[in-house]
Amino acid sequence: MPAVVALLLVVAPAAASADPGAPVAPVVLAANTLPVVIANLQAWVMGILGAIATFFGVLGGVYRVTAGGDPTRVEQANGYLKNALFGYGLAVLAPILLEIVKGIVGG
Repeated sequence: MPAVVALLLVVAPAAASADPGAPVAPVVLAANTLPVVIANLQAWVMGILGAIATFFGVLGGVYRVTAGGDPTRVEQANGYLKNALFGYGLAVLAPILLEIVKGIVGG
């Protein structure tokens, strides 16, 4: 109990002496500016697209090697490899697409 009283005696004068007319600091709702958010989004999109494209490329390569001459398996492997190339293309175009978005929203 004496510790609580001592704490109140230490804290209360500081709160009582605060200037009620002092301006309040503005509240910032956004942690980053729009260009920073778009740059972070660009990095994430490129990373995710690159990872997915790499997965499909490896999967297509494994299917192609293990096809054993079966035309349906080779065609399936080619489809995976085409998807991987499409994903890499999107990853390369991600900065351009995000620049278009930035131009639309006014960043």
